[in-house]
Amino acid sequence: MNMEQFFQTLDSYFDEQKLDQIDPFLVSSLEQAKEEQDYGAYISICNEMIGFYRSISAFEKAYVAAEDVLLLMEELHMEQTEHFATTLLNAATAYRAAGDYTTALRYYRQALQIYDGLLDPRDYRYASLYNNMSILLEKMEENEDAIEYANRALAIIETLPDSGAQTATTMTNLALLYFKVNRTEQAKELLERALALFESGDGPVNEHYSGALAGVAEAWYRMGDYAKSLSYYEKALAEVKSHYGENMSYAVLCENCAAVCEKLSDGAKRAAYLDKAAAVRAALA
Repeated sequence: MNMEQFFQTLDSYFDEQKLDQIDPFLVSSLEQAKEEQDYGAYISICNEMIGFYRSISAFEKAYVAAEDVLLLMEELHMEQTEHFATTLLNAATAYRAAGDYTTALRYYRQALQIYDGLLDPRDYRYASLYNNMSILLEKMEENEDAIEYANRALAIIETLPDSGAQTATTMTNLALLYFKVNRTEQAKELLERALALFESGDGPVNEHYSGALAGVAEAWYRMGDYAKSLSYYEKALAEVKSHYGENMSYAVLCENCAAVCEKLSDGAKRAAYLDKAAAVRAALA
């Protein structure tokens, strides 16, 4: 099976927003790989299925693809390979998105065990796994463990070349965890470092930049400097609007601005932000 052509066709469907054609294309391609007994192609296509079905919240289809390919790989005695670990990661992320945290954690831990037997401890793939585990553990309210894995990811990412945006993103995620356990000063310090990286021009990731701005705003709010808090929230608002328009995140930020204005005893500005948030929510309903 010509996998180069498969990926070119799949990418074209995504690029042209022909999402209704992706499912039948994946299914027919999988049938072709099965008929040709092309196991490598079969494994690759199943992994694409897992990711696609997760992205459209078709979780049952994602589960079927995941269990199918994992069983095949076990039959092929691939349990201790990097490819098996990658598939476990994809499956775990699908289960996490669906809210099945127990299964997701089991798969992440199994992938980690495989990595430990194959990879250098500083390999970038560990950072991806650690970040995913941190996200899951936070959802499970295991915040201290989530912090530990986020720190592990950060320690690796900071050593990689051209990783400014990735480092800043990881710092932002870690800072938000520190907020959850009331380590406000540590959170603020990390967020300021993240902002400096985002603003350095080293490949800023816009959606994460707005998140970092909002995180710094929250830090100042928690520390009682409401004027600085409002300033950063308004910067986050401008960033979101310039790239995504007045979406739901924009509405939430307007409500945050209103809460800060209340602390500043600025009733008129508070009312204006609440009216704007209500208008955006109504437009999106």
